[in-house]
Amino acid sequence: MNEANRKTTALDFLRLAREGHRSAAERLLAPGGRHHNPYFAAGLPALLDGIEAAAKASANRTFDVKHVVAEGDFVVVHSHVRQDPNAPGAAVVHLFRFDGDRIAELWDVGQPVPAENVNADGMF
Repeated sequence: MNEANRKTTALDFLRLAREGHRSAAERLLAPGGRHHNPYFAAGLPALLDGIEAAAKASANRTFDVKHVVAEGDFVVVHSHVRQDPNAPGAAVVHLFRFDGDRIAELWDVGQPVPAENVNADGMF
């Protein structure tokens, strides 16, 4: 799989996760894959449980992708995520490591968008 296809797969996973399509998102994951989100137990089933619950709890959540970078087996997605379309939301970075054509490892980090941003360049 080339870098362009990995970018597409990473974006597809994020879209499917946001929409709550667990089984479709799960097909993009490598068996035995890992995630590093500190709010969910180890193992991709726990992460998928969280994704499914979040989709149900925040049906109006928005996800605006700002940048996608791929290098070798890694894809990085920088996004503006809002649980409520009227809220400031957060800047979120997802880092994916691929094994072949599937996601083998996932990291995610976020930073809240402040109500008042002193940086004229903004967060995005």
